[in-house]
Amino acid sequence: MKNGQCLLLNASFEPMRTISMEDAMRLLAKERIEVVEFDESQPIRTINGPVGRPAVVRLKKFIRVPHAFRRKVTNTFMFARDQYTCQYCGRHESELRGRESLNRDHVQPQSRGGDNTWENCVTSCSTCNSKKDNQTPQEAGMTLRSIPTVPHLVLLKWKVRKLTDLHRKYISMFYGDSWLEAME
Repeated sequence: MKNGQCLLLNASFEPMRTISMEDAMRLLAKERIEVVEFDESQPIRTINGPVGRPAVVRLKKFIRVPHAFRRKVTNTFMFARDQYTCQYCGRHESELRGRESLNRDHVQPQSRGGDNTWENCVTSCSTCNSKKDNQTPQEAGMTLRSIPTVPHLVLLKWKVRKLTDLHRKYISMFYGDSWLEAME
C-alpha cells in the first residue's frame, strides 16, 4: 500500500479521500472511525502482538460533502481529463522526447479574448503548442481530437490519485464499475 495511505469512506461508504496512516490511527484513537478492511501484509507491532494495518476506514458519523462546486482549471486535472495526451497530435506523455512536455493550450488564445475555462483549455505537447502559437486550431491547420468539456469532478478527483486495488474495490462498490473504466 502506497506510503501507508488509507482510504477514508464517509458513513454512507462514499469514498472521500486517502489519509495518512498517522491520521487514521489518530481518528481511530478518538473513536471517530472504524476499520472496514485491514492490510495483513503490513502488520503493525503492538504490545499485544502484530495486528493488520488499517487499509480502508469509515467515519462513524456522516459528513455532508458539497459536490456542487466548480473547480478551476489546473494542469493536474486538465491532463487527467485529456488522458495525458496531446489533443492535437495524439501523443501520450510517455511518447514525448527529450525536452518536450505537456502544456496547457487555450483553443481561443487568451490574447484574442479566450478564457481560462474548461471549455477553452486542452492538453498539448510543447511542439504542438509552439506550432499553434497565437492562433486558433483552424488558423494553424490543426484539428482537436476531442471537444474540451467540464469534467465530472468526482471522477477526476479519483483519477489523479494513486489507488490500490483495494481502494478501487470500494470506489467501484459506491460509484459502479463504469467509473473505474472511465478512470483508465
